[in-house]
Amino acid sequence: MDTKRTGKRNTAPTEHSGAPRAVDHGTTAAFFLASFLLWEVIVRIFHVPRYIIAPPSAVMTQMAARFTDIYKHTLATSLETFVGFGIAVLVGVPLAMATAFSRFLRQTFYPLAVTLEMVPKIAFAPIFVIWLGFGFGSKMVVVLLVCFFPILINGVFGFTSLPTELQYLSRSTGAGAIRAFVKIRLPYALPQLFVGFKGAAVNATIGATIAEWIGGNAGLGYFISMSTGLFRMDIAIAAIIVLTALGLLLYGIVLWVETKMIPWHVSQRARINATGSA
Repeated sequence: MDTKRTGKRNTAPTEHSGAPRAVDHGTTAAFFLASFLLWEVIVRIFHVPRYIIAPPSAVMTQMAARFTDIYKHTLATSLETFVGFGIAVLVGVPLAMATAFSRFLRQTFYPLAVTLEMVPKIAFAPIFVIWLGFGFGSKMVVVLLVCFFPILINGVFGFTSLPTELQYLSRSTGAGAIRAFVKIRLPYALPQLFVGFKGAAVNATIGATIAEWIGGNAGLGYFISMSTGLFRMDIAIAAIIVLTALGLLLYGIVLWVETKMIPWHVSQRARINATGSA
């Protein structure tokens, strides 16, 4: 209806309105708060021993009391996680490009990479500890390993999935190989690349934690292992919460970069529309 005739302004939320997003975040926060309250009530009503599971109040108390220790171990895990993930991106994307455009690599290197992806990465952790010791290097290499394969495999799929029609179109316009890659093939591959980046971000803290469990002298995984060995579930859960926040931080960074690099993709438009219509 025409607003000039009715004299009324359209006050419905638009795609850029912050109200629906605030409602979504409020619902999420309320759900987690209710979950923590239920956890607290159940533990206290049934008198669950603290060496089985500690109530959230005890966890928060230990998180504050052990702040210095948790902070020190968080720095170690963060360094392993972000460095390993960053190197995986820097190595995985160029290798994916090379594999996509090389028939020889697709017939030799790519099957090997897919085979290694099937192997549980925890099997490699003791080997890297023997090779590189108990320090930063062995943990970072495990993170690199668990992040590298999702990036490589999704990257190869993205770079080789350009439709034939678009290839013919780029040739008909007279675009050279480099220009066609930058303007057509790379943008077409970016959504699939970000699938790999997000999968790698999920795996990154898992890899760091596993490596610290097996052979570490620092990091949140090591701290959790030591705490559970002493039956201090309150300290262990506090470290797990911080570890979860670290993983969410890395995943959130990847999502933010995705929104900036491929705002035109259907996944981004669908999310905006869903938020705007909430």
